[in-house]
Amino acid sequence: MNDILLPPLNVAQLLRQHNLRPDARLGQNFLIDEAALQRVVQAAAIRPDETVLEIGPGLGSLTRHLALASQSVVAVELDQRLLPVLSQVLQGYPNTTIIPGDILSLDPAALISASDYLVVANIPYNITSALIRHLLEAGRRPTRMILTVQREVAERICAAPGAMSLLALSVQLYGAPKICARIPAGAFYPAPKVDSAIVRVDLYPTPLLPPASVEIFFRLAKAGFSQKRKMLRNALAAGLHWPTDRADALLHSAGILPQRRAETLSLHEWFILVDSFNAQYPAPSQENSTQKPKDDRSQES
Repeated sequence: MNDILLPPLNVAQLLRQHNLRPDARLGQNFLIDEAALQRVVQAAAIRPDETVLEIGPGLGSLTRHLALASQSVVAVELDQRLLPVLSQVLQGYPNTTIIPGDILSLDPAALISASDYLVVANIPYNITSALIRHLLEAGRRPTRMILTVQREVAERICAAPGAMSLLALSVQLYGAPKICARIPAGAFYPAPKVDSAIVRVDLYPTPLLPPASVEIFFRLAKAGFSQKRKMLRNALAAGLHWPTDRADALLHSAGILPQRRAETLSLHEWFILVDSFNAQYPAPSQENSTQKPKDDRSQES
């Protein structure tokens, strides 16, 4: 890790100089506290030969630290207004590349020439699930992701059975998440209403399910969490457009009590449910009696 101390970047002053204001619609809360910036870099454990994909560099506060710790940084910024300032701030860092654009419309792997890369991002709440899904489903996934998110979202990502969510399942299928540090709201400019946390996700070489079962996994999970306050038998029946006794039978075949709720199931139990589904319905797309729901993992259950 790089130990060089950088002078703090005065984000508020830079914005005033360029007649700019943070855009609330884009969730712009710039991380400005130097100790917090160092915690992000420490959580990333960047090696000198690694490439970092930074999403939402803003004015470059964190980008400078990433550039010193890594071989190269590719920074994708959506807000065109910030690009001139970002270029100015990063003038002395030749190993940085700024990509204007929306990361959700770009293939992350296509932006990186290196065979492996990691992602560092300060994520606005309104695109958290969509961005995580986009990264996890990229043609070439990162080796790890270091995400600064709202504290509540961080806890949801790292949840254990009893407090599971669709977001937790989505992440834990692909990698092992952990909360590395908590960041107070005052570390950002402007300060948000809630605290944040740094989540590190170390991705597995391949998802924990074979590709053919991933769609079924999310189909069942989405149905289960569609009415998460109801018993699983009722939520599955409603989400899959099944009679209740059919959902009952599927759960019994997996050894799962139909009276349980989706949030109480472990990742392994969802895998058993997928196996039971595949055994009973080997070609679900051929079933006329089953309406295939849209695979929408963007909701944060």
